[in-house]
Amino acid sequence: MVSVFRWKQTNPNLATRQLRTMGLRPSGQEPAARTDCRGGRRFAWLYRIDLALPVRPMTLAKEAGLDKAMAARTTCPTCLRRYHQALPLRTPGSCLECHDGTPAAPTTHTIPPAHALERQRCTAETLPTPGTRQAGQDL
Repeated sequence: MVSVFRWKQTNPNLATRQLRTMGLRPSGQEPAARTDCRGGRRFAWLYRIDLALPVRPMTLAKEAGLDKAMAARTTCPTCLRRYHQALPLRTPGSCLECHDGTPAAPTTHTIPPAHALERQRCTAETLPTPGTRQAGQDL
């Protein structure tokens, strides 16, 4: 059974998300206590600061993976512009300019690199049409 503290009355040796601001992570330890917030409707787990380990440094592979994930959320599939905020791709399926013609401010997006546009154009031209054979295909 973990101890339960009221909001702002916790032990100074315990922390919640403050661990991250201190450059630490819980490191797999079980929560030492719990603090109740908003009159007991919400709570946060508290971890011991002395058992916390330093945050692992960001590697190039992690950074590339995060950038790829953010690119999927911020790139319009129609015009390939990468916006500075996440796009509502579930509802309209594209940016507002492609969806209904609302002009986008030039400061809200970056223009896709030329090689990406060229690659998209080349793949669209080289895709085989249904029912046709490519050279070298056997029946």
